[in-house]
Amino acid sequence: MNTINKIKYNAAGVLLCVFCMALSSCEKTLEKKSLSQFSNDNFWKSESDAFLALTAIYRGTIRQLQAANADAEFSNSDWWSYHGFIYLDLASDLMYDRRGDTDMNRIGNGNLISTNGYVNNYWSNAYLRIARCNFFLENIDKVSGDAKNINRMRAEARFIRAVMYFYLSQYWQDVPLVTAALTTEQANTIKKSPKKEIVDFAAAELNACALELPRQNALSATERGRASSQAALAFLGRLLLAEKRYAEAAAAYKKIIDMGENIIDPVYKSLFNGANEASKEIIFAVQFQENLLTNGLLLQSSIAVIGGYHLCNPLANLAEEYEFTDGSPFSYSSKKYNPANIGANRDPRLFYSIFYNQELVTESPIAGAKYISHPDSSRSLDQLTLTKQATRSGYGLRKFMPPTLPVFLPNTGIDLIVIRYAEVLLSYLEAKLENGDAIDQTLLDQTINAVRGRADVRMPKILFAGIPDLRAKVRHERKIEFAFEGFRLWDLLRWGIAAEVLNGDFYGASFPKAKNLRRNNAKKADPFSRWYVTTKTFRKGIDDKWPIPQREQDINPNLR
Repeated sequence: MNTINKIKYNAAGVLLCVFCMALSSCEKTLEKKSLSQFSNDNFWKSESDAFLALTAIYRGTIRQLQAANADAEFSNSDWWSYHGFIYLDLASDLMYDRRGDTDMNRIGNGNLISTNGYVNNYWSNAYLRIARCNFFLENIDKVSGDAKNINRMRAEARFIRAVMYFYLSQYWQDVPLVTAALTTEQANTIKKSPKKEIVDFAAAELNACALELPRQNALSATERGRASSQAALAFLGRLLLAEKRYAEAAAAYKKIIDMGENIIDPVYKSLFNGANEASKEIIFAVQFQENLLTNGLLLQSSIAVIGGYHLCNPLANLAEEYEFTDGSPFSYSSKKYNPANIGANRDPRLFYSIFYNQELVTESPIAGAKYISHPDSSRSLDQLTLTKQATRSGYGLRKFMPPTLPVFLPNTGIDLIVIRYAEVLLSYLEAKLENGDAIDQTLLDQTINAVRGRADVRMPKILFAGIPDLRAKVRHERKIEFAFEGFRLWDLLRWGIAAEVLNGDFYGASFPKAKNLRRNNAKKADPFSRWYVTTKTFRKGIDDKWPIPQREQDINPNLR
């Protein structure tokens, strides 16, 4: 059985006829609704039927972009689509959406309301996956086949359902706990469960799945993309870390470490550009394939000089976070700072992640072209301005740029990483630190220094004896290591500092003596001559808990 192909493509067609659910109301989101071109009574016969159904669960509502008519998604179609988790950083202090005051920007800038389109989609698509999981689990016992394979598929569906409840508990907190298919009446009257009940359910499920799913090394090459024991433990660790159950979180992460099957890959950039998708650092990733099931990330995110829409605009808040190569903090006044090449003498992850003014594009077929974002460069497609389809910060997104660009930008098969081993190590250190456990140099070398010390990064070690605030160092490392991977808003919320970080003016690149420099007219000129991008006013006690979509509240008053 060519599992990887099935995970990628087979959910189209038959499965959508069996599992398709409309998203227009609470009734249709939470209720099992089978469109029975294929009768449910004669579908659940063989193991291959069950695997086809499982594939639909993995796929969720991620848009299928065929090369012949490829396009890009313009709003999040699923938690695991690029718009669903990578673009969540647009709601943080790392990036800005070129389109301006979009619903994604409003999630983190103080303008979040119950009709927010992105929040509505996150909610609906999470419950759609849950409905598919429940439907699968209610029918899998009808299938005849190898008991081991059937039990594994059952565990995979439970894993995905638990992960959806992880997301729901973190952003909405109190939500309906649905573990069976609902009738219309049940869906329209269901009540919210307390966050603790959601968390406890998800934690118990992930614990059980970690025991029932195969370890990563047991997955064959054709099974890449299926859940493993490590994937379940990693999400369990995330959940427990956020809930401040630090000892339990550390124990979950330690199990992954002790398995000894994962590594910190020596080449950081290869993890994201499609060149190293079988890396042992990658624990779980959403699978795509050129010409068959592609994603539109490059089209929407890439810089204009290669034909991209340039929606993702890194902010100075991130660019200034990358240290100098000696480990000292960045400063515009430092002699190590080179305004003509801001990546010089800096943490190499800056170059791997962000395009900056005058940087050469090294990817073929346009290798040698320059990314010119200076606001006075009127002939450049990437001129920093408010009128072109180009940067709004002076920076561009580089992290997911493949070594060779496809002729048609949406025709990319780059997998999107959901979990990697670097997260396990940094989260393990954080859990130990916050739990008050003993920290020593050995632990630092096994965790944060392993991440900083990979071969193509080689940043100086963090020395325990000379560090006044290890918490600040851990948070700094997460900010740059996981930039554009969808972690940042969640980190800010669980640390309780979103209202502190997401308030004030946000700037882009520095352009001293620029004639066309945008300024915030209500404030004094920026001392570093940076382009003014936006202002955020995150509301503590309001924006740290997402509102249940208004359309769901209108149908079911119990959700208000």
